[in-house]
Amino acid sequence: MLMRASVSITNLGSAAIKLILGGERKFRFLSSWNLALSTSHSSSEDEVLIPEESPICLDNQELQKSLEYVPSECVEWSSKSAFSFSENVNDIYHVGIQEDSSLVSENPQTAKVENELKRMEVILWSRGWNLGSPDNYVRIQLDQYNVVRVLTDLYDDSRDAALALYFFEWCEGYLGINHGIKSICVMIHILVSGNMNYRAIDLILYLVRKNGGEDRWINLLLQVLLETYTSRKVLETVYSMLIDCYVRGNMANVALKLAYQMKHVKLFPSIGVCNSLLRALLHMDQMELAWGFLEEIQSQGMGLNVSIINLFIHKYCVKGDLESAWKLLVMMQQHGISPDIVVYTTLIDSLCKMTLVKEAISLLFKLSLMGISIDSVSVSSVINGLCQVGELEKAFNILQIFSLPPNVYVYNSFISKFCDDNNMAAASSTFNKMSELGLFPDCFIYTTIMSGYCKIREVNMAFIFLAKMLKRGIEPSVTTYTTFIEYYCRSGELQLAENLFQRMTGEGLPPDIVAYNILLDGYGKEGHLHKAFGLLDNMKSAGVSPDNVTYNTVIHSLTLRGFVSEAKQLLNELTRRGFSPDIVTFTSIASGYAKKGNFEEAFLVWHYMSEQSVKPDIIMCSALLNGYCMAHRMEEANALYNKMINAGLVPDLVLYNMLIHGFCSLGNIDDACNLVESMVKQGISPNDGTHRALTLGYEKKMIQYPVEAAAFKLQEILLK
Repeated sequence: MLMRASVSITNLGSAAIKLILGGERKFRFLSSWNLALSTSHSSSEDEVLIPEESPICLDNQELQKSLEYVPSECVEWSSKSAFSFSENVNDIYHVGIQEDSSLVSENPQTAKVENELKRMEVILWSRGWNLGSPDNYVRIQLDQYNVVRVLTDLYDDSRDAALALYFFEWCEGYLGINHGIKSICVMIHILVSGNMNYRAIDLILYLVRKNGGEDRWINLLLQVLLETYTSRKVLETVYSMLIDCYVRGNMANVALKLAYQMKHVKLFPSIGVCNSLLRALLHMDQMELAWGFLEEIQSQGMGLNVSIINLFIHKYCVKGDLESAWKLLVMMQQHGISPDIVVYTTLIDSLCKMTLVKEAISLLFKLSLMGISIDSVSVSSVINGLCQVGELEKAFNILQIFSLPPNVYVYNSFISKFCDDNNMAAASSTFNKMSELGLFPDCFIYTTIMSGYCKIREVNMAFIFLAKMLKRGIEPSVTTYTTFIEYYCRSGELQLAENLFQRMTGEGLPPDIVAYNILLDGYGKEGHLHKAFGLLDNMKSAGVSPDNVTYNTVIHSLTLRGFVSEAKQLLNELTRRGFSPDIVTFTSIASGYAKKGNFEEAFLVWHYMSEQSVKPDIIMCSALLNGYCMAHRMEEANALYNKMINAGLVPDLVLYNMLIHGFCSLGNIDDACNLVESMVKQGISPNDGTHRALTLGYEKKMIQYPVEAAAFKLQEILLK
């Protein structure tokens, strides 16, 4: 069937060349405009018009009508090459042209445009399109039906997807046509057929982002893609790309539904897309759905491979379920699948993170005996694990045994441990060795060193390393700023902390929840509650959601200043809003009541905590015991102590000294000494605090030489 109206595409193109090369037309679909012709455009966000009714069947004539979106505007091209919009509302576009040789340029870009347009003209003539006379003012009708026909003819004749894509974008960019779903789907098939998958993905992503995961829309899209395909291989690729785009759009459940729907046309996603979908499901903690999809993959004859199984092993390791991870590893071997170093490294890293370093080392040596090539990642994981538990000598030995070339990750493990131990001389020396070996520290390592110096209150040294980092052109991170903010908050220099906080935001670094919580804690400890609540409002306005640490900090700040009732009211309100209090929350409020001597309310908090299935810990018991000791209610303190022991809680040195001091303040040396004996039996050595407490007790008993008496008693107990 020939097109009723006629036009010379070449002449129309000549008149439009300057607009194409110099205009700022925006294109909706492609994320980067880089077609056969080198032009520069950007994508806009106009909507694709989708028919209201989903298709019933492939050959339904009404379906075809509903899929052919017909624009309502008229675009006219005058003999003076003016681009104007008509107010007439018609069912088709009318484009009038007349040759204007004055627009022809010698620009090579222009020549490319003309050549492409001439190619189109030749192809369309050969495919039976009546293009009319170039000397007359004529009209062209381009509804969606004819756009689809032209796209198909251009590609079928030239096998050049870029040429068809040029026409597709030209229709939209310079004729103002809003492509309907059918023309977009045809274009997608052409792009995949022409090995331009990256352009097809742009179009698919556009459809996914614009219309979401509604069932009605998905069914329509699948139907139209099925209706417009020319090759089952291409259709399978397009469907796989569609599923992958939904995975990218964080709609894994929709992607899973699409994967199962593909079975209706006897197709299935590629193994790469299956991997992506499984990874997304596991990330969402949808283990059951992931296992079900894995079974479906097997039923399709695709079988299992190392990369798929490793996804599940990694998930189990993240959850701390090493037993299930190991069983899965054994199952792999039973099915004839040999685990690679990536699988084993996942297990080694998890063992180290759970401080099971001995087991990690054993596995590492076993791999070496099995002939599996050990990589730097697995060795580095073990070294980092050893550093975390303070086994630096063993870490150095592992480094030498496996002849691992030093890398930034390994050095950071040693530096982090030295900083944790306040051994900044060793940390600084290790840092300098990195530079000598040609290894360049990153922002993370610099920040680790700075944090170490701030921890031992040598902030000037921290600033020296900051200067070194800036000199190397490394920009500070949010963590870098937070390190100094925390130092100034702990030092009570809130103005400097505020200045750094504002400087960070001014540099375009949005504070994270850690930065907010640290400044919030600083305000609370200094009693600036109005600033604390103001910062809380700012945090919410910035889109940073408060976490348990945030609310616990606010509650602790209130109790610290004696506003215990207000803290309890805040807790009740937060609980109604869905906040789940933890042991830290309950400890703050119970401690506040205990300090005020209101033990009835303190134990109401204790009982409420038990109802919430939150078990008391040694810190909470210490807070309550401290309240009893301050109130000289040692009988009740002793009862709580025994209750704590029966519950399986193990007292620490601080708690023992607190109770010993409490008994001694009343002159009760016998009970105090009994506690010292219990402490020694548990392997806890008395310290100066213990001696001072006993000295106070002997003073209360009016002993002539209380200091010597306390020392003698401690020696007697230790020698038993």
